[in-house]
Amino acid sequence: MLLVSVLFVTVSLPLFLDTNFVLHQNSAMKNVTITMDEKVARWARIKAAEQDTSISRWVGEMLRERMVNERSYHLSMRRYLSRKPRRLSKPGTSYPMREEIHER
Repeated sequence: MLLVSVLFVTVSLPLFLDTNFVLHQNSAMKNVTITMDEKVARWARIKAAEQDTSISRWVGEMLRERMVNERSYHLSMRRYLSRKPRRLSKPGTSYPMREEIHER
């Protein structure tokens, strides 16, 4: 079994996944079978119903959002780390003490 944690929900996935392609709204979607305990399944059904959607679409949307956020984070980190380092203070001056910054 493979454990996947999605937004505080841990879902147990079998190592063999049923991955048939299905056409949904003019776009190719991949079917994936997941296994979860009854308590998690009940919670997921309620959350999906609150958003007037299926569990499949709800989980798919959560995973898509996580993928987009992760890509965005890595892109931002690469962009930041590619910049030339710069000084935070003028040469010859020291940084303020922590107590001065936080007025303790």
